[in-house]
Amino acid sequence: EYSIATIQATLPDGLFVDTFGGKAYLGIVPFFMRNIRPRFLPAVPGISNFMELNLRTYVYDRAGVPGVWFYSLDANQWLAVKIARRFFHLPYEHAQMNSSRTPEGRIRYESRRTGERANGAACVFDYAPGPALPQPSPDSLEFFLVERYRLYSRAPGGLRRGAVFHPPYPLCRAEVTAWDEQLL
Repeated sequence: EYSIATIQATLPDGLFVDTFGGKAYLGIVPFFMRNIRPRFLPAVPGISNFMELNLRTYVYDRAGVPGVWFYSLDANQWLAVKIARRFFHLPYEHAQMNSSRTPEGRIRYESRRTGERANGAACVFDYAPGPALPQPSPDSLEFFLVERYRLYSRAPGGLRRGAVFHPPYPLCRAEVTAWDEQLL
């Protein structure tokens, strides 16, 4: 949870803080991106799979369309960083990223910015997936935080909205033993 007023003060004109139960949220989300590609094009070996760590909040535009506003996106695929910055105007940063998994399934996820705009931000997450959760209902906090199919970016010509296509994410409980807030 985060202050609604503080988040709103960071958003571009035309975007508004989306809330759930009167509360605003920031998310620090480590991802393993797989087969990422523009619609109607095939995945490209070597650039369609990479790690991503994003700092985001939840918003809607003047038309009431909910989506995600990214404050930063770290990725370990330099070409994906360049393409996302240039064509989608997203705040990607190149990062050295590593992950490991123990035989028991515990994941260690590490990111350290190394790109041209690197600020030394380094993050470490350690977590273990637990029991699967059912698909969230549309009126749940889990649905609010996870099922977002629009993203927004600030381009030279103004605010842009993009669609994201994926099947609903499978959710599970997680035991988190280490996390970083350096991206904040």
